[in-house]
Amino acid sequence: MKPLLMLTTLMSMATGLPGAASAAGPAARRAPNIVMIYADDLGYGDLGCYGAQAIKTPNLDSMSGEGLRLTSFYSIAPVCTPSRAGLMTGRYAARLGAAQMRLSGVLFPSDKTGLPQEETTIATALRKRGYGTACIGKWHLGHLQPHRAIDHGFDYYFGIPYSNDMKPTPLVRNEETIEDPVHQETLTQRYTAEAISFIERSKNGPFFLYLAHTMPHIPLYVSDRFKGKSAAGLYGDVVQELDWSVGEVMGTIRRLKLERDTVVIFSSDNGPWFQGSPGPLRGRKGTTYEGGVRVPGIVWGPGRVPARAVSAEPVATIDFLPTALALAGEPDSAAASQLPLDGKNILPLLTGQDKKSPHDLLLFFDGIYLQAVRSGNWKFHVARWNIPRFTAASSQQRNVRLDVPELFDLRLDVAESYNLAAGHPDVVRDLQTRILTALKSFPEEIQRANADLADKGKEVRP
Repeated sequence: MKPLLMLTTLMSMATGLPGAASAAGPAARRAPNIVMIYADDLGYGDLGCYGAQAIKTPNLDSMSGEGLRLTSFYSIAPVCTPSRAGLMTGRYAARLGAAQMRLSGVLFPSDKTGLPQEETTIATALRKRGYGTACIGKWHLGHLQPHRAIDHGFDYYFGIPYSNDMKPTPLVRNEETIEDPVHQETLTQRYTAEAISFIERSKNGPFFLYLAHTMPHIPLYVSDRFKGKSAAGLYGDVVQELDWSVGEVMGTIRRLKLERDTVVIFSSDNGPWFQGSPGPLRGRKGTTYEGGVRVPGIVWGPGRVPARAVSAEPVATIDFLPTALALAGEPDSAAASQLPLDGKNILPLLTGQDKKSPHDLLLFFDGIYLQAVRSGNWKFHVARWNIPRFTAASSQQRNVRLDVPELFDLRLDVAESYNLAAGHPDVVRDLQTRILTALKSFPEEIQRANADLADKGKEVRP
């Protein structure tokens, strides 16, 4: 196919122009509605379609069967605030300013800062293209003006502005606190009702709904309807209620006959915390092992996304902004954001037109520190915390460069159990060089924080 014809075909698939078609069938008539459903601290192994046995998730399993299941989908940070910043902006949170974003951890109610105003969010970009926008649930990118969801492109906000273990815990609608403390047992139900209401009043579209659930972040709460319903205790009950919520949202889309005008994406902000399952992966929330950053990724869009599809290609939540803009008919996401993007347009991968990820290197920061990268099937670790996160001694935590780097072949060793660095010195040297090159594009404070990775006097050798 000639390059110009290929570009025209892909743009037609995204926007639903006359005559467009994908591997899944004819495209819809207009730019699609976009729904992102985002769980909090949900593990890679917590859904039936990713291997869960004790937790039943029929709605998500059905969504996976009718769409695309991504098995190497990444959140680019292992904790809440930076992972959400990456999702919203298409940029590594380490680019956004350590002082502004508290990149050493997450934002707290006492913090006066948040997502910088100069950043372009997916909501801002889509609203400029005629989309109605709503954020329902957890924002966690700043609860004071000008860092709130309604300051960053969302027409409507309903939810808790940060994690549910933080005090105070208010329920906010736009700028008004309507309940403090919030009754958390009802949160998933109320978020779902708000999401349905927004879809109903926006059905003539296009619209962007960001449904960011508070659960299953601890403390865990569930409605009476779902108590004791799973074989995995309270955590399982919570996940099964989230699955119910997905079913209600999908049911509303079908009832309003919006299936071919809507793309729905489901994922999580990072791996599981104290409960939940990372499946076969090593590590949990707060680590840059796979269990901390590899998350479920399900994409549904009849007429655009092929059914019963599975991709093991490495892609990430930073790809959401450029991909959503491509769906909205914007071929130049970089110009739309006005800032350099780290994410890539993966729409051709989602539609089945491409089989390979556009990424040659994914970076995994924890706070201001680059700790690991993925390139193809290789996962390469260069630094780690000296003690695990979320322990009694966490105040003494510091980032430590690994004198012996760790190289894992994820095709054969998804659990990151066998260090192959000694047998592949060429791969180690290549990745070290590419890491140093990548870091040069980051702010000076990030380069200083990772300066030991460039110290030739202490060159890391396998």
